[in-house]
Amino acid sequence: MSSLYPAMEDFKLNLVLGKGPMARTMELKLPKFTLIGATTKPGLLSAPLRNRFGATFQLNFYNTEDVKKIIERSGNLLKIKMEPEAVQAIAQRSRYTPRVANRLVKRVRDFAQVKGANIITKEIAEHALDSLEVDMLGLEPSDRNILRALIEKFGGGPVGLQSLSAASMEEEDTILDIYEPYLMQCGLIERTPKGRIATYLAYEHLDLKHLKKQNNLL
Repeated sequence: MSSLYPAMEDFKLNLVLGKGPMARTMELKLPKFTLIGATTKPGLLSAPLRNRFGATFQLNFYNTEDVKKIIERSGNLLKIKMEPEAVQAIAQRSRYTPRVANRLVKRVRDFAQVKGANIITKEIAEHALDSLEVDMLGLEPSDRNILRALIEKFGGGPVGLQSLSAASMEEEDTILDIYEPYLMQCGLIERTPKGRIATYLAYEHLDLKHLKKQNNLL
């Protein structure tokens, strides 16, 4: 990675030819270029590399209106018609993520074709999403399984990642990288120094309000 430093700073690349006492360095001049890097884990990049980029930007989640436009475009590509209410229903459960939205559009399209419908209505979309067990927040069975394990087996927490992984039968990295970020964004769990804690919103969403008092959550 350090070989990129002179290339980024002076548009030069230093190549080492040969080995041992016979090794020599050749300087190769590079045409001017623009280097664009993208990562979901900037902390894994070395500070010298990060600091050599002229500008650093952070991308946020899409909002509902953005996702609706993506869904409408996907519908046009798939040559299927969708009512505005159906687009809204899919967007609401897409986790603000284009690839999730596109996957749901295809599955809803499949349900519509089975029903012989030439247009996706709100009713068809909601029936398809309910059948796929995608709830109103976009949570799927694995998400709810993690929340239920946290609430029902550990009294709402705090609980460590390793214990939660064992109770929910999900890999630690999977919880950490895939499920937890969205659950935190929805305000359903909190990460504390002692471990994960289920919020009152998690109890409300899973209709486990009767466990609030039992778990000392007011």
